Amino acid sequence: MATVTYTQASRIYPGTPRPAVNQLDLEIGDGEFLVLVGPSGCGKSTSLRMLAGLEDVDEGAIYIDDRDVTRLPPKARDIAMVFQNYALYPHMSVYENMAFALKLRKTPKSEIDRKVKETATLLQLEDFLSRKPKALSGGQRQRVAMGRAIVREPQVFLMDEPLSNLDAKLRVQTRSQIATLQANLGITTVYVTHDQIEAMTMGHRVAVLLDGVLQQVDSPRVLYDRPGNVFVAGFIGSPAMNIKTVPLTEQGARFVDMILPLDRKQVESANSEGGNGQVTIGFRPEDCALVSANEGGMPITVDLVEETGADALVYGAVALDNGNEDERFVVRIDPRNVPRLNEVVYVRPKSDAHHAFNAATGLRL
Repeated sequence: MATVTYTQASRIYPGTPRPAVNQLDLEIGDGEFLVLVGPSGCGKSTSLRMLAGLEDVDEGAIYIDDRDVTRLPPKARDIAMVFQNYALYPHMSVYENMAFALKLRKTPKSEIDRKVKETATLLQLEDFLSRKPKALSGGQRQRVAMGRAIVREPQVFLMDEPLSNLDAKLRVQTRSQIATLQANLGITTVYVTHDQIEAMTMGHRVAVLLDGVLQQVDSPRVLYDRPGNVFVAGFIGSPAMNIKTVPLTEQGARFVDMILPLDRKQVESANSEGGNGQVTIGFRPEDCALVSANEGGMPITVDLVEETGADALVYGAVALDNGNEDERFVVRIDPRNVPRLNEVVYVRPKSDAHHAFNAATGLRL
């Protein structure tokens, strides 16, 4: 087990206007499961490959424990990587795939046999050791790739979108297996995904990246309850948070005839740094309620209702006083009482459930 530290680490591809990873500062604790998440092209896989030694570090440094591994080749870093496409040897059996790295180390045959069979039992692969990868399902191949990493007993596991090739049901099942396995093994793990649900359910902490820059790193609960900026607020959570920029008054944010209260400090912060009399407000679909017309809600014309069984998602549009016509909102409600299409309903966020951000900088107020 080990700690991992990125210190002002950057990767700059030749001929590109900005770094793929820009001065990344990140500390990963011993035995921690940290998830790197963000949209495509945000630099999460590049950050992982820099740690693996598969990408150069153009500026800064990377440490495993107190050892500077920035210039070391991959084989000298004591890491094991699980790839998106499994990367199994097709001509080898499951047993041979899992034993391959140990054979290269000239590990005694009896020790190889013990480790492979113990790991196969752990991953429920005992009945497949003689099969070739082509005779396995996607989920079984992924478990073999995991087993090949586990038998090496590395200091750090690296996983690059390992579940993206699996179907939805198998993905849910396998992510719980990976989380349980990591907890039992206690090996420091860095996991890359673009799926924020995957990130929230698996990671001890989640690091959110955008355009190569670390936006926020914290526990899933803190990211959800107190996003540090507008991007994190909109990225974390499904369906996404309703986020709109609206006029600012002394009392708070004005949505048509509805005022969402802000305290004096928030109003002052909203007016600073180019706020220009506006504030960006966000509230989650589940933090809203449908109210009557005289309760001060915001009128929304329903244009879509999605019933998911446990609840219903109501989508609708409203004309706000921000120059944009027909701003869309989504509200999560009880599925036993859904409105009709084209019906006007009144929506109001629950008390103290809204988030406020500076309209110019996007930072949390």
